[in-house]
Amino acid sequence: MSEPVAFLDLNGLHAEIRDEVDRRWAELVSTSGFIGGPYLGRFEERWAEYCGTTEAIGVANGTDALELILRGLGIGPGDEVIVPTNTFFATPEAVTVVGATPVFVDVDPDSLLVTADHVRAAITPRTAAVMAVHLFGHPVDLTAIAAVCDTAGIALVEDAAQAHGAEWDGRRIGSFGVAAGFSFYPGKNLGAFGDGGAVVTSDAELARDIRTLANHGQPAGTKYRHHVVGRNSRLDGLQAAVLDVALDHIDRWNEARRAAFDVYADLVPRGLIRPLEGSVAVHHLVEVRVPERGLVQKQLAEEGIGSGIHYPVPCHRTPAYAVDQQPDLPVAERAAAEILSVPMHPLLGRSDVERVCEVLAATLDRLS
Repeated sequence: MSEPVAFLDLNGLHAEIRDEVDRRWAELVSTSGFIGGPYLGRFEERWAEYCGTTEAIGVANGTDALELILRGLGIGPGDEVIVPTNTFFATPEAVTVVGATPVFVDVDPDSLLVTADHVRAAITPRTAAVMAVHLFGHPVDLTAIAAVCDTAGIALVEDAAQAHGAEWDGRRIGSFGVAAGFSFYPGKNLGAFGDGGAVVTSDAELARDIRTLANHGQPAGTKYRHHVVGRNSRLDGLQAAVLDVALDHIDRWNEARRAAFDVYADLVPRGLIRPLEGSVAVHHLVEVRVPERGLVQKQLAEEGIGSGIHYPVPCHRTPAYAVDQQPDLPVAERAAAEILSVPMHPLLGRSDVERVCEVLAATLDRLS
C-alpha cells in the first residue's frame, strides 16, 4: 500500500516551530509570567492588528469567546440570536448559556453557509444578534448579512473559529461585526498547544467589558473589586507564546492550504464544497458530499487515507435542542448525512492530494 495520508499532521506543524517555542517557554518560565504578562500582551496586540481591529482579548477557549461577546452586549433572557444549524455545537451553546434563545436557520445548498435571506426571514422583535459562522474557513457574504443587520438594528457577531486569516472583500474576517470569536484549539489554522481563544473588536467599551467579565468581574488594574459577576476565562502566557510564534507562519500555512484545495478543486469529480466568490478562504476543512458515506470512508481508511465528519447531526436535531419544537431545515439535514471531510493541512503535498482524489473518484464511480 502507498504511504498513508494523514487527515491532520500536528506533529509536523509543531516541529516547524518547536525550537522557537522552546526558547520562549524557557524565558517565560524563568520569569513565572504564566497569567497575563508581556507574552499575552504582545500576542493580543499582534492578533488585533492582524485581524484589522483595535482590540483583542485572549480568553480560555473559543466557546468562551462567543459567550463573553454575547454577555458584553447585554444579550440574555428574552433575546433571540439567529444561528445556522450547520455549525459546531459551541455556537448555539454560547447563546443558551447566556440565557438567550438560539433560532436555528438553514444554509445555502451550495456553500452550506448562512445567507442574508436566511437571516432576514428569521428576524423577530426579540432578535438581538446574528451569529455569522465562517464554516470550513469559508467566509459568509458579510456585505449582505451586515446590511440586513444594520437595517434591523441587530448585532452582527462573527464566529471565526475556523477562519483565521480568511478575507471578505479585501478585509480580514473578524473586522466586520461588532466582535468576533476565535478558537485556538490545536487543530485550528492558528492553534495553541492546548485550549485557547480570543475576542477581537474595535469597540473599546465592549472590549473593556469583556476583559472585566473574563477576569471574575474585575476591571483592568483592580484586584478584589468585583463590579459584576464574571468568570475565569484567561489565555495563559504559555499558550500566548505558542500563538505568537505560530502567527509568524500562518500566512504561509494558509497559502499551502489554498494550494492543496486548488488540487482538490481540479480533481474531485463532484460534490466539493467551494467558497463564495469574493472571499479568500483558508480551508480549515475540505468537505465533499458523497453517497453512502460510511462505505466511502471505509474505502479511504483501507487505503491509508484519513477522513472525518463535520458534523453528523445538525445542531437543531441534537438531543440538547431536539426536546424543543424545532423547524425542518432540509438543506442542513441532508448535508449532515452526506458530508465527508478529507485530508487538509499545510504539509499536504500535491501527490498526497492527488492520491486522495484518485481513491475518492474510484470509490464514487463504483457507487454511481
